[in-house]
Amino acid sequence: MSKTKLYTRRFMRNKSAVVGLVVFGLIVAFALTGPFFQRYDHVELDFLALSEGPSADHWFGTNSGGNDLFAQVVFGLQRSLMIALAVSSGATVLAALVGASAAYFGGNVEKALVGFIHFLMATPTFLIVAMMSEDSGGDWRVISLVLIFMTWFFLARTIWTLSLSLREREFITASRYMGVPGVMIVLRHMVPNIASLLIVNWTLGVIQAVQMETALSFLGFGVKLPDVSLGSLIRVGADTITSSPWLFYFPAAVLTLLTVSLALISDGLRDAFDPTSGAGGHA
Repeated sequence: MSKTKLYTRRFMRNKSAVVGLVVFGLIVAFALTGPFFQRYDHVELDFLALSEGPSADHWFGTNSGGNDLFAQVVFGLQRSLMIALAVSSGATVLAALVGASAAYFGGNVEKALVGFIHFLMATPTFLIVAMMSEDSGGDWRVISLVLIFMTWFFLARTIWTLSLSLREREFITASRYMGVPGVMIVLRHMVPNIASLLIVNWTLGVIQAVQMETALSFLGFGVKLPDVSLGSLIRVGADTITSSPWLFYFPAAVLTLLTVSLALISDGLRDAFDPTSGAGGHA
């Protein structure tokens, strides 16, 4: 049995992980197909329906300005997913390259990279992100770059620790004696051998990015109008939760389903890659 089939089999035997995968698939489908069902654009105003509850015309209701909440939730979900996927992918790639390179090259390179990682770990991350995001003007691309820069080093340190023993393996030593460049050894031998860790942490990174973006938007440091995200919608809904509760509950429900489904998927992936786990059943 190939490794892919084995991992898939072990993952599919984890019922909660399968449920999480189905829920996440439905959320992605909602984000992709939602625009085909919405009657209004997320910036379009309906002055005849101000702060109106869910109805046949506005499925999720409207806010005080007459914006259709269904359209805003669909667009906000798309924006949050784009930010989360970009941040998690960028941070994972950067962490893998820096962590594995520090372990392989050693010496002054290792001291410089690990020292820089420890310096970033000692800084007040959230305050720096908030200040840099405030100057971004609410541009989601700038916010994504800021979040990548401030989240990659935690995983990089873990990868560096694991790679210290990996660099002493026979196939790494053989590649070095055969004259393979160090950069190629890192890319072709060291990084692929920690792929399972990277996949699991990529999934967890998506959850972390969603939560950080939501927190920034909730505090007013994230995306700004006319752009919207789940975090900015929740911030607006929290201010009117007593008078217009639908403005809070619909985006909050979508956000909860997104993070919980990803958490279940990450648990399933961790069990599938862990040979000591009982998720694969018994022979």
